[in-house]
Amino acid sequence: MKIAIGSDHRGFDAKEKVRTLLHEMGQEVVDHGTDSRQACDYPDPALRVATDVASGRVERGILFCGSGIGMSITANKVDGVRAALCHDELTAQMSRRHNDANVLCLPADLVGDSLMQMMVRLWLQTPFEAGRHQRRVQKIVEYEHQRRDDACG
Repeated sequence: MKIAIGSDHRGFDAKEKVRTLLHEMGQEVVDHGTDSRQACDYPDPALRVATDVASGRVERGILFCGSGIGMSITANKVDGVRAALCHDELTAQMSRRHNDANVLCLPADLVGDSLMQMMVRLWLQTPFEAGRHQRRVQKIVEYEHQRRDDACG
């Protein structure tokens, strides 16, 4: 699987650890920065990752910031992205099973390394259940298309 990752300065260390994990798992990683702990703005890497996911250049994305909130708000502005802020194994699994989340947002300041790595593993391995959940996800997709059509006149 090809996965885009990105972080702000507060999520940098977590991103680097998860990047290593992804390589160990045999995943192809596209790293959209940041490349240090120097202060930066979270929307920049969030939009690069979300755009890659929405365009199909990558299959999924993972974003890191202190709380995960800024990354999830930003990524969800991109049509085609279903970014989920997760704090534990259950929310990581449910975001895939019921919502077909294609971007995982992680709170680097709130979740320890071992839990974060377990969440990433589960999120990557958990399939979308479809069924009744497909209808709900489809409503989101249809809204995005309608909004796009309305904007084009």
